[in-house]
Amino acid sequence: MAAGRWGGRRLLLCAAAALLFAAVPGPAAAASSSSSSRAGSPGEPRSRVQVLGGSNWSLVLQGQWMLEFYAPWCPACQQIELTWESFAKESEHLDITVGKVDVTQEPGLSGRFFVTTLPTIYHANDGVFRRYRGSRTLEDLQGYVLERKWEAVEPVAGWKSPSSIMMHGMAGLFHLSGWIRQIHSYLTGTLGIHVWISYAIFILATLLIGLFLGLILVLISDCLCPSKSRYRAETSEEAITKDNVENAALEEPEEAAELSADDAEETADVKDLSDGEDAANSSADDSEEDLALEKESGEEEMEDLSEQPLADSETESSVRKRKSQVADNGL
Repeated sequence: MAAGRWGGRRLLLCAAAALLFAAVPGPAAAASSSSSSRAGSPGEPRSRVQVLGGSNWSLVLQGQWMLEFYAPWCPACQQIELTWESFAKESEHLDITVGKVDVTQEPGLSGRFFVTTLPTIYHANDGVFRRYRGSRTLEDLQGYVLERKWEAVEPVAGWKSPSSIMMHGMAGLFHLSGWIRQIHSYLTGTLGIHVWISYAIFILATLLIGLFLGLILVLISDCLCPSKSRYRAETSEEAITKDNVENAALEEPEEAAELSADDAEETADVKDLSDGEDAANSSADDSEEDLALEKESGEEEMEDLSEQPLADSETESSVRKRKSQVADNGL
């Protein structure tokens, strides 16, 4: 994941550098005009290098090409200029087309190929692009084509291909940078406005454009995803029905809970009544047992009382009988 974040940052840095490079004013255009005037002088032979621009760049999508991106003020580009011309002369024997692109005149095309260094050379074979990173000598360039060394080079990823949607957007950004450069040159050169005032105008224009685009995005998002209040107003009947269903679903558990509570109270009352009846029955049984015990104790007492006079009478009769016997013996 860290490698992916670093790759994204590197891509953004390269894009910013390329935009600044495309916006280089003054000397590049002058050098380009002087170079074109020298190339068009009648004493020089016609060049075999095909010049490509925004209108005919799609030619590189067919056949085999070697394409150079250069700038007239670039020293390295000036060093290989003769080599590139000689390489173009041998193009018929190599079955290849040699072309070049002036990035100062075609900022959109340099953005489409994402050119960040000069010179940059690409090999194209039926729309499949490969970056050439070898030596810039004539022998190495010819060997790269004759020996088909380009087959060992990894092609440019599909999303970075010049014909991809992303590179179309990048070309538009580079076109915008060139347009801004022309406006800046017109303000400072033709109208004589100070450089910092021109910068302030661009800053203000950027803020206004950003606010306008933000307003458009807000309107689009509001149309695609309306707010909740508006959505509820539009679907009030459905919302009411949904609320009723939800309320009914909420009331059912409450009613069930109330019923269960009432059942529990009734069960508790029945239990209390049964417990009271049991207590009353047990108390009645205890009272009956007490009465029976009292009755039995009373009967026993009565028997004791009835037996006690008999015993007393028997004692008196026995005493009298003994006295009578004593009296008889005395006589």
